[in-house]
Amino acid sequence: MLRFSVQVWMLWLLYAGTLSDEDISACKQQPCQNGGLCESHNGGFRCLCSQQRQKGRLDGGENCTTALSGCDDNQCENGGICSALYPDQHTCICLAGFTGPRCQSPTLFSLESRGFMYIETRLLDPEVPLNVTFSFRNARPVGTLLQRRVGDLLLSLELMDGRLSLRSLRGQGSSTLVQELPELLSNNKWHTAEASLGGGVSFIRLLCTEGSCIRDSSAEVQLLEQASALPEPGTVRQSLFIGAIGGNWGSGRGAEDADYPPSFLGCFRDVFVDSHLVLPAILPDDSNVQENITVGCSDKDKCDDSPCQNRGRCVSRGWRNYMCECHRPYEGNNCADEYITARFGEKDLESFAVFSLDDDPNDTVTISMFIRTRQSSGLLLILANSTSQYLCLWLEEGGVKVQVNNFETLAGQGAVSDGHFHLVTLKLEGMVAMLFQSAHKRGSMPIRPIQTHPGDLVFVGGLPDSRDTASFGGYFKGCVQDLRITSKRLHFYPIATPVGSYSLEQLVNVSQGCSSDDACAVNPCLNGGVCYSMWDDFICNCPPNTAGQSCEEVKWCERSPCPDTAVCQHRSQGFECLSNVTFRVESSILRYRSNGKIQSSLSSVSLSFRTRQSRQATLMHAQRGSHYLTVSLLNAHVVMALQSGAGKDFRKATVQSKGPISDGEWHTVELSMENQTLPSSRWILAVDGGREEQGMSKTAAGNLDFLREGADIFLGGLSLDTGVNLTGCLGPVEIGGLPLPFYLNTDLNLPRPQEEQFAMIKADDEPRYGCWGVSVCAPNPCNNDGVCEDMFDLHHCTCPSEWTGTICQDLTDTCISGPCIYGNCIQLHEGFKCVCEPGYGGIQYEAEVDMCENSKCRQGASCLKGFNSYACLCPQNLTGEYCEENIPEIPWYIETNPLPPLPVSTCTGTRWKYNCFNGGNCSEADDSCYCLTGFMAQWCEKDVDECASDPCLNGGFCLNYVNRFKCVCDMDHSGIHCQLDVSDFYLYLVLGLWQNLFQLVSYLVLRLDDEPEVEWVVFIND
Repeated sequence: MLRFSVQVWMLWLLYAGTLSDEDISACKQQPCQNGGLCESHNGGFRCLCSQQRQKGRLDGGENCTTALSGCDDNQCENGGICSALYPDQHTCICLAGFTGPRCQSPTLFSLESRGFMYIETRLLDPEVPLNVTFSFRNARPVGTLLQRRVGDLLLSLELMDGRLSLRSLRGQGSSTLVQELPELLSNNKWHTAEASLGGGVSFIRLLCTEGSCIRDSSAEVQLLEQASALPEPGTVRQSLFIGAIGGNWGSGRGAEDADYPPSFLGCFRDVFVDSHLVLPAILPDDSNVQENITVGCSDKDKCDDSPCQNRGRCVSRGWRNYMCECHRPYEGNNCADEYITARFGEKDLESFAVFSLDDDPNDTVTISMFIRTRQSSGLLLILANSTSQYLCLWLEEGGVKVQVNNFETLAGQGAVSDGHFHLVTLKLEGMVAMLFQSAHKRGSMPIRPIQTHPGDLVFVGGLPDSRDTASFGGYFKGCVQDLRITSKRLHFYPIATPVGSYSLEQLVNVSQGCSSDDACAVNPCLNGGVCYSMWDDFICNCPPNTAGQSCEEVKWCERSPCPDTAVCQHRSQGFECLSNVTFRVESSILRYRSNGKIQSSLSSVSLSFRTRQSRQATLMHAQRGSHYLTVSLLNAHVVMALQSGAGKDFRKATVQSKGPISDGEWHTVELSMENQTLPSSRWILAVDGGREEQGMSKTAAGNLDFLREGADIFLGGLSLDTGVNLTGCLGPVEIGGLPLPFYLNTDLNLPRPQEEQFAMIKADDEPRYGCWGVSVCAPNPCNNDGVCEDMFDLHHCTCPSEWTGTICQDLTDTCISGPCIYGNCIQLHEGFKCVCEPGYGGIQYEAEVDMCENSKCRQGASCLKGFNSYACLCPQNLTGEYCEENIPEIPWYIETNPLPPLPVSTCTGTRWKYNCFNGGNCSEADDSCYCLTGFMAQWCEKDVDECASDPCLNGGFCLNYVNRFKCVCDMDHSGIHCQLDVSDFYLYLVLGLWQNLFQLVSYLVLRLDDEPEVEWVVFIND
């Protein structure tokens, strides 16, 4: 048997080899050209032509020699691959998600929010299972992909915890899990699944996952016809939805039901219903066939498109999902809805709104709203129950004020009545109340906790009773927007976005929006001003020479009403021409009377004057009957005498200034009642604004109302008959703030418009305007070329330096000013001369001289500074005044005994510290020293040279020591001064020395002969 098998295998191998040789022989001829590959095929060969262009073209045919031109234009779209066909045809191999001859039709569509697509299946047999093949991609672990309804049976293809499951629901029963795939599919990858959905058996299966799917692009695709309209529920027996639809179309439960599965958010592609391809379509807005279906599948973050309006912040929430965090007062998915503003007090109507609470806002109550107003007072909000108003917010002086439990009151810092929107927030947390304005804390206070209950009322803008509202500043006039109590709104008017709101019970004269009253309707601009309306306000464009909010202020001075000798001053309701008036003996008294229209109370007098007159002079006198007022000068003091009043208050008062003021300078005097509200009071006199001590009358007197009509007022004298007794000048004079003018109305370019006036009565002579003194410098009273200066009725001579006196008549004592700082001054005719103290120099000997600055001390010597001179401290090898001489060297054979260095003392002098050298001690006088014997000079720096007189005779060498000397003599001389000749003495001395030496040697020889004889034996060892 084994041998038979071996023979069979050998025969088979021989047969196969023969066939292989035949196949190989078919491709030996290399029939395939242009890069084509040859392979055996059915006893012959087949050429696999290259899909890469050879020499700029594609080739096909039996031997790859025929040019294929079908892909020259490459008409495939969306990344499709063109495949050329023989000879000039082509086909497009489409990428997943596209179809069509040119891959021009996308099969991709996405659900970026809850939506659906209705697939019409009523033409199919409802009893036959419906086959759906589709690819999907998402990242959410839950969502409904398909809903298939057959009669009362609902089949749902859902993602639950990332796994694909099939659930069924019949009628109003509970949902049943039919099948669940084990794979986790919510991983943002493409997955292809197949579902068979029928009335009998249904199942699902996963076909492939991204990276493992093979797409058959050769099969011809049939398209599913788009449904024309969504039928009404119950009108069709079967239906199919991609995505989830709520209401009666789904499970019979509402879309808001908590058990309803969430919608699928992701992408679909290549959806086939019974082998028919479903293509997404862009339908009109009124079509109900699909909802929130977007063609394509984008991974772009929707926040990149800035969908949030009105400065809302976009927050990404997964694939193609986002949330807008809206700033108040905006709301909605894209912050597009703005809370409608409520206008209160339009056209000054009494308006308010009433809301009722339907829940308990809990322990922390937060009330916030936007308000806009130009009204400084008015009621904002009140929380009230049946017994009390336990929380009140209102405006007072432009700021927000809060009262809690009718007791604790908090006033916020900062005004909100500027016509702009302000966010006002009141937070009641436990036992603390905090007030905020535009997120800035404006105050806090401890409180007793408040209790809110359902049924409590919220009053906004006012109360039904106007008298109760008046206690809070009246009805609010302005706008309120986005009013909230904790998390709930108080809607005056609803918005499109559904939000929770307390119930609106009453709305009285509250309009929608934030319109403005026409403030220009009453034409508030005066003097020809043009009115422009602003929000609840107006602005006037005033003509030239007018000012004020309503152009009520006329700029009279810009119209040049005054003559050249006066300066225009703006006054209330008019102007005044200010000037000074000079009074001399030949001048006329100025007389005044009221114009009869003065209604103001007159309780003060002010005037300014300039004089050198010290004797009695009248500045002002006014009288009517027994009432009078006199302001005069007496002994250079200002004196006021007043007699006024009525009935029991008719009294006389006098007051006098403290110091003299007749010095030729300008002075201001102000007289006023101590208490202007009383009919009589003491009077106060203040000079120059009260810089000096004020004077006060001892008795009280009445005011000056007697001058309002029928009284004569005089300046410069007591009356026309007495004439002028003032020599000097008067400046502006006012009684009760009303000026006494120095000009007639006929002297002005424009008459004074003010109603209350004192009028000047024309005199024979015109006043002398300006302040002119007597000519005191002509002729020049100053002698010796002195310069005269006019000091108003007094002259002052500025003398040359060598002259003095009132008229430069005396020679100047040039030394009186002490010009010599360190020295004595001697007066000379042409000036002065300084005899200076030692050590100082300069023009006035004010500078200390450094005597060592230009010293002649040689290098190595130290300069010692004195007052008038200096000294040089020499090194040991130098001497002389400037250490310029070398000390002779001592011969080598002369022995010296140098002394140890002597101590140096440091002393405190009159101007600086100094040293005493060579053991000297400090002296108390003249910055000098007490020197040891043998030393000299101011600081003992000089050693007295005892050898300077050459005391050594006969060529002796002199050695200088402290306070002594020593002579070193030669061989022939001796003595203190080497004065002795000792040449023979030395001869005898030498002979004697030799004699003594000879005797000594002889003695030693004799002694040696007397000693015993010693034998010296030398042993030698053999």
